[in-house]
Parts: sequence; C-alpha cells; structure tokens
Amino acid sequence: MQQRLSWAETVTYGFIGLAVFLGVWYALPTIGLVPQQFLPSPVTVLNRMVVLMTQPFAGATLPAHIGYSFIRFFTGFLLAALIGIPLGLIMGWFRVVDEIVAPIFDGLRFIAPIAWVPFAALWFGTGVGGPVMIIFAGAFPPCVINAYRGAKQVDPQLIEAAEMLGTGHLRMMTEILLPASVPSIVAGLRVAAGLGWQSLVGAELIVASTGVGFMMVQAQGNVATSTVMCGMVAIGIVGLIIDMLLRRGEEAIRRRRGLAE
Repeated sequence: MQQRLSWAETVTYGFIGLAVFLGVWYALPTIGLVPQQFLPSPVTVLNRMVVLMTQPFAGATLPAHIGYSFIRFFTGFLLAALIGIPLGLIMGWFRVVDEIVAPIFDGLRFIAPIAWVPFAALWFGTGVGGPVMIIFAGAFPPCVINAYRGAKQVDPQLIEAAEMLGTGHLRMMTEILLPASVPSIVAGLRVAAGLGWQSLVGAELIVASTGVGFMMVQAQGNVATSTVMCGMVAIGIVGLIIDMLLRRGEEAIRRRRGLAE
C-alpha cells in the first residue's frame, strides 16, 4: 500500500494539475486552435465573472443566481435525506418492507433524474417545485441504498444483545441501527449531494427562471460564451465546496469510530 501524501504534497500536486489545465486552456484560443468565440481564455472568463458579480444578467447577478440554485439544491437534498435515510433503515430492519419496496425502488432508481424534467415542467412550471423534484430524484437513491447497506452491516452481536434486553423496533433503529450506520449514511450523502447538484443544473436548463443553469441558457441564446463558462466555473466551485465539506464530515466520523485508513 502506498504511503498517504502529506497536506503540503496534496496541495502541491493539486496546484500542478490546475496549472497544467489552465495552461492548456489558455493556449488553445491564444494560438488560434479554437476560436475565442467558442472557447474564451481563462483571463476573459475571469474578467467576465468579476463583472457578473455586480452587473445583473438574466435578471440577477452571479451570486444571486448561485443563491437561487443553492436554495433549490438544499431543499431537494434535505428532503431526499429526511425520507431516504429512514426508509433505508426500515428496509434493512424489516424484511417484509424490503420485499415490498425493493422492486419499486429498484425500478425507479434507474430512471435518470433528467427524465423527470417533462413531468416537473407539467406539474410545477418554472417554479421552485420542478427543480426540487428533479434534485430529489437524483439524491434519493444513494440515501436509501447507503442507509440500507449500513443497517445490514451492523454487528449481529449488538442486535442480539439488544433483543435479549427486549429492545423494541423503534429503539432498535434509533439507538442501534442508526448510530452504527452513520459512516455509510454520510458516504451516501456525499454521493447524493453530487448527483443532486448535477441534477439541479440540468433542471434549471429547462424548468427554471432563475439560477445558474437558467443564466447559462440565456447566455447561450445570446452567444455569450464567456458567460456560459462563468456559470460552468461557478457550478464546479460550489460543487467542490459541498463535496469537501461532506468529505471532512465523513473523515471526522470515521476517525471517531476508528475506521480511518
């Protein structure tokens, strides 16, 4: 097994990778391999992003569009966690519930979140409900699957000891299954956040009147490629921040439970 990199080494290698990426990006339009109209340089995109911080485009500034997007994401993600985690634990504990729900869940989870866009548009129009529904569709399956997996991996001796003490079903799930499943649940939340954030952008491209995705669609219609790329950069940065926060939480939980590598 290779030795883990130090924090300084991780930052250094990450900076090298970023520098190479930006260098290639800068070179392509500068030397004329790709027209500036279709691939603006990083400098052009950065300058445009600075302008969008204070100058509205498609009805709002870039921070405002990001705020609208994040509110939708957080709502859909929270609903997915609040419903998916208990459902996964219940399926993991009650075999009857597992047998009833599993066929329906397994069928629905293979439907891509973007496939729900027509229904979201018909049911909710361009309001908040449509994107929230699509985010929920993306984030819900990982929450259920990882909670279910965590419940199934609980030490049988803990369950046997609790049963010998006459522990009821509700206490069994809240005091045994849930605490023991936390590492798996947090790992699932990280996956769910990534899928939910990606689903949000796809939803906003079609069923929203604000948000980063909507801004990108309006920019594409105006052939404002630099604005489109500003939206892409903003999506990547916010997604990275969300993932980093959840990763830190996952690592902290695993360290507390003695599961860290």
